[in-house]
Amino acid sequence: MKRIVSAFGVCFAACCLVAAFLPFAAFAAPRTGPWTKEQAWKWYRAQPWMRGCNYMPASAANRVDQWQELGSEERFKEVERELALAESIGFNTLRIIIEEQGFAVWYAEHDGFMERFERYLQIMERHKMRAIVVLGNDCSRPKEIWSFPKTGPQPCDWGYHGGRKRSQHGSFPGAVGYTCMDDPGLRERFFAMCEEVMTKYRADQRIVFWDLWNEPGSGNRRKPEHVALVRRIFDLAWKINPVHPLAADVWTGHYGMSHDDVNNPQVLAGAMSDIISYHCYDDYEAQVRLLSKLRRFYGRPLVNTEWLARIKHNDVFTAYPLYYVEGVGCTCWGFVAGKYQTYEPWEGMWNEIEKGSEIGKSYDMTKWFHDLYRPSLRPYDPKEIELIKRFNKMADEDFTHADARTRQ
Repeated sequence: MKRIVSAFGVCFAACCLVAAFLPFAAFAAPRTGPWTKEQAWKWYRAQPWMRGCNYMPASAANRVDQWQELGSEERFKEVERELALAESIGFNTLRIIIEEQGFAVWYAEHDGFMERFERYLQIMERHKMRAIVVLGNDCSRPKEIWSFPKTGPQPCDWGYHGGRKRSQHGSFPGAVGYTCMDDPGLRERFFAMCEEVMTKYRADQRIVFWDLWNEPGSGNRRKPEHVALVRRIFDLAWKINPVHPLAADVWTGHYGMSHDDVNNPQVLAGAMSDIISYHCYDDYEAQVRLLSKLRRFYGRPLVNTEWLARIKHNDVFTAYPLYYVEGVGCTCWGFVAGKYQTYEPWEGMWNEIEKGSEIGKSYDMTKWFHDLYRPSLRPYDPKEIELIKRFNKMADEDFTHADARTRQ
């Protein structure tokens, strides 16, 4: 059995040689479709086991705060502290999200945004981490209350998931979400941002893959014009043709597992992805069943880019060992609890509880929903962190890419 001979430092350096597996010349010309399954697996087996979190500094009320100039010097000191903590437990991957709020910063503070994006990657590299970069997003609120984000001090509603009392996570059941991509003028600028960022970093090994669109079809965004946005970002990425794989999250219901419904954004996303990024906040048994289905249908490497929902019985003690032993990459939602308050339940969960539904009765409201650390930088549950460190150590010492990945 071939073994990794050192910890992640060597693994990280090895990833910089990925061009040996997929030469840059092979990506010089635009492509017109996803990698073959063989290409995807060849890339994936050259990577260390991806594990980490969706990252936003604890003091950021939202992603405008994360990316804007206001308060950025103090916030970067915070990022250094928090990523040192992530490194200390063996994380090696951060999912960082730009989407509409980051785009608003790019729009208002273009040069500063690009400088701060680069600074994030530099800090991550110092702490032996690579980025999953999210560009678009369908998880949004309806047009009636939509406004284009503005830089400056950011509001925060305390006691609500995401720091918003009126949330897309259940405050508007049945409503269709609206984003800046639906505005013809802003849409062109948004795709200009995507093109600039992907072009600049198309061969940068500090990025592990591009998560082009978060949850296509979320917020009831399933009209032809919404599908066209997902298709457009893949067409753009294929034109740029980065050395990294491309994906867009499959996230609920049938998880895009259909050959017929090509007008469904989620089906399109799954069909166009090089590797499969998916979201699952369900309990252990549901996760095992989903993994089996995703493998049979897609036959591609899997990365669960959103998990950890203790209230729904999706916890560290069952999920993390599952991802390790199955060779599935994973990034939990949240890291240090802060203004974004994702330790709070979704608003839709409160709705189920208040109406006394059976689903509501199944929730364990004694626990945090997401996040691993308290604002003090002490663990929410020290036993969770002990387990994460143990499995990360095993991954660095014993994980065999070829043997583990062939189980998928």
